[in-house]
Amino acid sequence: MNLKSLAINESGVALVTSLLLTLISLTIVMAVMYMITQSVQQTGLVKRYKTALEASYGGTDIVMKEVIPEIMKSFESASLVSDIETTFSAVSLLVLTTDTCLQNKLSLGTKAWDASCSQTSNPKSDPDIRFQMPALNGQPYTVYAKIVDTLGGNTDTSGLQLEGGGVAESLSFITPQHLPYVYRLEIQAERSANATEQANMSVLYAY
Repeated sequence: MNLKSLAINESGVALVTSLLLTLISLTIVMAVMYMITQSVQQTGLVKRYKTALEASYGGTDIVMKEVIPEIMKSFESASLVSDIETTFSAVSLLVLTTDTCLQNKLSLGTKAWDASCSQTSNPKSDPDIRFQMPALNGQPYTVYAKIVDTLGGNTDTSGLQLEGGGVAESLSFITPQHLPYVYRLEIQAERSANATEQANMSVLYAY
């Protein structure tokens, strides 16, 4: 009877040991799977952020190199907003501020802006302009842009030089020292179908 009881006890220990080893193995496998899943998710997040960041860079280039110079060409036009929207209809550009605010932001120091002009640093809150950036894959990116600060200069919006003559000048016109306007812009690009895929940029731009 004693030998039989001992055999039964040994079988019970072996069963418990086997179950413990199985549990440990499953825990290790689950931990490895969790780390792999987290790594894949992290890689996807980084990739999506980099894509949104590239959209922000592209949006910034459009605003600085295309939109603002185009606005300056027709700065005093009564149809300024509609002209700009027509010119950039290919990217579905919309001017979401008034003519007055747009002109104030481009030609006056921040303190001289009309009281209705938004100065908040969030580009998605009362943006000046909004347009679409197409993506190679998936939904396009929506770009929000806003001028939040302006340091006034003497840039001539007409593109003409100051005509006349100076006492010490041998030329037929006076060329004043160029002091550009300096703008601080906030840019945000986000995936149209998923606002969590976004990137923000703060830009200093001298015109």
